[in-house]
Amino acid sequence: MGIKLVNIGFGNIVSANRIIAIVSPESAPIKRMIQEARDRGILIDATYGRRTRAVIITDSDHVILSAVQPETVAHRFNDKDNFDGDID
Repeated sequence: MGIKLVNIGFGNIVSANRIIAIVSPESAPIKRMIQEARDRGILIDATYGRRTRAVIITDSDHVILSAVQPETVAHRFNDKDNFDGDID
């Protein structure tokens, strides 16, 4: 079984199979979603202190913050050169 991984910046990698949405953090509903995830302890901050540019929502209800533009993450998500192999 192959697992596709997506680089979300600064060496952080997420399983592509778990991603539901990649969105911009600018709207009020997304800001509320981030705050609710922080309160529930399911927020993963992968920005390394930089400005949040993309919010990744997973099927496990986790919310991941990235400092990479949503378009860049989406391009990496669709890129055929991403790791696609067996994890032992």
